[in-house]
Amino acid sequence: MGATRSESKLLGRGWLKSFGIIVVTAVVVWWIGTAAANSAPMQAPVLRAPAGGSAVLSVPSSMGHVKVQVQWAARGGSAALYFLDGLRAPSDHSQWTTDTDALRQFAGDNVTLVFPVGGHSSFYTDWYRPSSTNGQVSTYKWETFLTKELPAYLAGYGVSRTNNAIVGASMGGNAALTLAAHHRDQFKFAGSFSGFVHPTFPMWNEAMRAAMWDEGRFNVDDMWGPAGAPAWRRNDATVQAELLRGLPMYIWTGNGVPGPLDVPQGVGNTINAMGLEAMTTVANQMLRDRLAAFDIPARIDFVQGTHTWPYWQQALATARPAILDALRAG
Repeated sequence: MGATRSESKLLGRGWLKSFGIIVVTAVVVWWIGTAAANSAPMQAPVLRAPAGGSAVLSVPSSMGHVKVQVQWAARGGSAALYFLDGLRAPSDHSQWTTDTDALRQFAGDNVTLVFPVGGHSSFYTDWYRPSSTNGQVSTYKWETFLTKELPAYLAGYGVSRTNNAIVGASMGGNAALTLAAHHRDQFKFAGSFSGFVHPTFPMWNEAMRAAMWDEGRFNVDDMWGPAGAPAWRRNDATVQAELLRGLPMYIWTGNGVPGPLDVPQGVGNTINAMGLEAMTTVANQMLRDRLAAFDIPARIDFVQGTHTWPYWQQALATARPAILDALRAG
């Protein structure tokens, strides 16, 4: 039998009520799902460095945009090796890329080479103020750049902020060690080649004053203040030796005696390189003795040679296996 008019009305109302419940339930479920999705942390895509090749980057910093040359890891790995120049660091390129075969040495390795350009007479440190003797406009803030601004920028290319190594020659040698000492979370290896590794030793500050004045009219007092100021001790690898405990290191210095690699450099350059290396030999002997006193292991080589790029190229080749091992980037 068919439903009565009253029953039809009840059935119609029941159907509408059920339909309404279904719609409301669907809306609630959708809203809960949307809210949950919006509240869940976004998973950033995993970045991977370009595999091979090179680039020239313009990296923003408190000093303005800094040019950085890079050679990407051969297989897109995230490890990075930073290179620091000497006192005469050019403004248009890293001398490591022109005066050594660093690019070739690591061409097949899974590590990105990072060559910051500039830093003339800077000691790759944070200065108190611009040099007051040469019209410098901005204050050198190289430690900030190398340990904060540059790693953050490279992270956008998939380069690790924490799996880095750092090497430097001459002025850059002491900086490589002190930067690694104060930033152990970033650097897993440090190399110093003919580094000025004990700047607080008596009269070294005056030698640095003369060298920096000769190389750009820079004032050392604007860098770390007067001799004995805290910044001098903070930026002295020998004083900070205890902070290097457990860090793989390679420290190289010549003995100031010319060798076969000096022949193409010319007599005048060789004489100058002999004097500079004789000074670094003394400083590195003091660092060696301090590390030994603290029972801190490090590979330290004193060999025949002077203060010039062919020897630092050779030292880099010696350090390469240890660098790759420390970064697990072979």
